[in-house]
Amino acid sequence: MSDEAVLTDLAQEVRFEVLEMAARAQTPHVAGALSCVEALVALYFGGTFRLSRDSLLDGTADTVVFSKGHAISALYAVLSQVGLIDKSELLTYNVNGGRLPEQPAANQLPGVFWATGSLGHGLSVGLGVALGRQRQGDSRRVIVLVSDGECQEGSFWEALALASHHRLDNLLLLVDANGWQATDRVSNVTNIYPLEPKFRAFDWQTSSVDGRSASRIGRSIEALMAQRGRPSALIVNTLKGQGIFFMEDDNNWHYRSPTSEELLLARNHAFGISQHA
Repeated sequence: MSDEAVLTDLAQEVRFEVLEMAARAQTPHVAGALSCVEALVALYFGGTFRLSRDSLLDGTADTVVFSKGHAISALYAVLSQVGLIDKSELLTYNVNGGRLPEQPAANQLPGVFWATGSLGHGLSVGLGVALGRQRQGDSRRVIVLVSDGECQEGSFWEALALASHHRLDNLLLLVDANGWQATDRVSNVTNIYPLEPKFRAFDWQTSSVDGRSASRIGRSIEALMAQRGRPSALIVNTLKGQGIFFMEDDNNWHYRSPTSEELLLARNHAFGISQHA
């Protein structure tokens, strides 16, 4: 496990890359991208999975299925930290002809496995990959990151049942549980909470964690994946707009992009700089 301070600093760098990309491209969905930053940092830098630059380039890496595709800027920023995307290429986010579209495109660059499409089907895709690898004796593992809103889809629950039936202990599900979907709180649309007992009823080994700490997420992942014989699910309790005080738990940031003044406010607040200095 990487040092906690290192993971915290990485998450902060990723967070500001996400903000700058959204401000530059004038794209929405920034709040949902911010809520999964710590989970992604834990995945790529926590030491549990093979997700280094070299393994991603030579095909030996574990596979991440990033199901909440509208938040893809967070993954691009993390892949930049891994060394797969040059910092200068982040400037091309959502630019026609570039490799970094606002909604992910399959196999445009290493580490982006799936184009997402309709939300809610990422677990089904990850299940298929994990089942194939189990049968082929392939040791590469599969991680699926979904939003809690996606868990309302029927195909999500079908995938839960089939994964446990096949005892897919090479499969990890991460739920970015920020409590919101596009137009309302998840609990007001179709209340799927509490998730933990439901996942356990489907015979998944399951736990939850405070999603504001990449190191805590990493330790929870390690503990789950150390248990064999069943698929694993970690509910990562987050805030939409996480880490930016004026965005947290405000669903307007599902649709807005930050202005240059808001970027400055976020940076100054993060580093303790007075607006009146």
